[in-house]
Amino acid sequence: MKKLTITVEDEIYEGLYRRIGPRRISRFLESLARPHVIDEDLEAAYQEMAADEIREADAEEWSQSLLSDVADEPR
Repeated sequence: MKKLTITVEDEIYEGLYRRIGPRRISRFLESLARPHVIDEDLEAAYQEMAADEIREADAEEWSQSLLSDVADEPR
């Protein structure tokens, strides 16, 4: 693993910090960049991720928390 320093505008950093969380920004940005720089069979990668029960449980928990956050927002 390599460490990378990037520069973003303050409002971008603050948005990432608020929405993604302080300890999840690197993982989030890596997941966005990966499909653009790594040649992988996308379907095989999705099947592999779906087979990872712990990762799937984490994803389910994350998506449910987003739904509850949206439900709590004033309209």
